[in-house]
Amino acid sequence: MNSQILRQIWSLVEQTQSSTLLKLSDTDLVKQLLMQLDSQQALSCEEINSVNSYLFSRTNLIRDLAIARLT
Repeated sequence: MNSQILRQIWSLVEQTQSSTLLKLSDTDLVKQLLMQLDSQQALSCEEINSVNSYLFSRTNLIRDLAIARLT
């Protein structure tokens, strides 16, 4: 996964409403962010797998950031 994709991922996390990030299950959260990313930039199967794994490993961080934005 390249740095451009990483920047896009975290930009999407910041753009997505905190309430949305907090109410989704881990699977749905990853799926939504992956679909948004794929709509901005066509991803190869390898990139999709990498992003999927990366997002699953960062769901707690994503939720922590969402909670911090609410306060």
